[in-house]
Amino acid sequence: MRTLVVCHYFPPEIGAPQARVSELAKAWAEASDEVTVLTGMPNHPTGVVPERYRRRVRLEESIGGCRVVRTWLYATPNKKMVKKTLGHLSFMVTSLLLGLRPTGKADVVVVSSPTFFSVFSAWVLARYKRAALVVDVRDLWPAIFVELGVLRNPQVIRLLETMELAAYRAAAAVVVVTEGFRDDLVRRGVPEAKVHVVPNGADLGRFGPEPADPATRAALGAKPDEVLVLYIGAHGISHALEAVAEAAAKLHGEPVHFAFVGEGAAKERLESRVRDLGVSNVTLLPGVSRDEVSRLLAAADVCLVPLRDVPLFDSFIPSKMFEYLAASKAVIGSVRGEPARILQAAGAVVVEPEDPGALADAVRELAADPERREAMGRRGRAYVTEHFDRKVLADRYRAILVGVVPS
Repeated sequence: MRTLVVCHYFPPEIGAPQARVSELAKAWAEASDEVTVLTGMPNHPTGVVPERYRRRVRLEESIGGCRVVRTWLYATPNKKMVKKTLGHLSFMVTSLLLGLRPTGKADVVVVSSPTFFSVFSAWVLARYKRAALVVDVRDLWPAIFVELGVLRNPQVIRLLETMELAAYRAAAAVVVVTEGFRDDLVRRGVPEAKVHVVPNGADLGRFGPEPADPATRAALGAKPDEVLVLYIGAHGISHALEAVAEAAAKLHGEPVHFAFVGEGAAKERLESRVRDLGVSNVTLLPGVSRDEVSRLLAAADVCLVPLRDVPLFDSFIPSKMFEYLAASKAVIGSVRGEPARILQAAGAVVVEPEDPGALADAVRELAADPERREAMGRRGRAYVTEHFDRKVLADRYRAILVGVVPS
C-alpha cells in the first residue's frame, strides 16, 4: 500500500502531533508499506528553523523508514494567532505547489488535523492522485478555539465549521482520538460508519521503567531528599500551568520540587506567574528532543496532566499521560470526563482542573508515600500495555486504511 501522510508538524519538532504521526508512519513502513510524509520545514514551537533546513524551498530526507518531502513555509513562534494562521496557510499552498509531483503515486492520503488548513491541500492531493482521503482528527477544530475564547466572530466561526464538516464529508474515513470526539462528529451529521476511534498511546519500547539519574534530577532542580514533580510537554493555553505554579507555592518549604519542561504560547505567562509568586521550588526549562524525554521521566517521582476547566476538555485526552504511565510513574491528572476515567482505571490520582489546593494536597500525599507511588507506577504500566500500545493501535489504524483504498 502506498500511503501519503500530510502534516504540518513532524520531527525533529517535538510535541504530541509529531509523535502520533511519526510513530504511526514508522509502524506502517515497518509493515512493508511505501510511506511518504509531506510536511514543512521544522520550526515549531519557537519559529526557528534549524540550520540544515534554512534557505530551502524543498528538501527530501528519510526518517523512520519513511520518505519525507519538506516544503517551505512561513515559520513563526507558536504565539500570535494571526501569524500562526499565516504559517498554516503558507504550508497549505506550498504543499500543493511544491509537493504534488515529488510525493508520487498514492493509494491513500492521511492528513493530520490540526492544522486544519492542511486538510484542504490533502483533499486536492487525494483527488489528483485518485487516492482515498482519511482525516486524522486530534483536536475538534475550530470548537476548541471557540471554547478558549480565541475565536469570537460568529460569521468566522460558522464559516470554519462549514469548512470542517465539508472536509469530513469528502473523506473516505475520519479517525478520531477519543470516544467523545466520535460522539460529537456523529451528532453533527458525520455518518457513524465513517468515524473510527484510534486513541493515542505509548511506544512501550521507548518508554518504560528506568533508574533515575541523580545528575538529571539535579538539572531539573531537585535536591537528593526532595520529591520531583514533573510537567513535560507543550506550554499552551490549554494546560492551566499557572494553576500548577500556584500549587507549588502552597508546598513551598516542603521537600517537593516542581519542574516544567517545554515551550509554547503560555510559557511567558507561566514565567511571570512564578516570578510573582516568589517561589524557589520551581524550575522552568526549555523543550527537549523526543529522545531525551524518557530520561527526564525516569528522574521524576510524580508526573502531572493538567488541563483548563473547559467543558470541551472532558473529551480531550492528553497523549503525554500514556507516556507517563508507560514509564511507570505515579500520575496526577487535573482533568474531568474521558481522560479522568482512563487515569482512574490506570490507578492514577485525579483532582478537579484548575484547583491549586486540591493539586497541592494530592502531591503532598504522594510525596509522603513512596510505596504507593511505586504501586501506581506498576499498575499504570500494566494498563497501558493492555490498552494503549502504540504498535497495536498502528495496526488497527492500518486496517482502516486498507479498508478504504480504492480497488
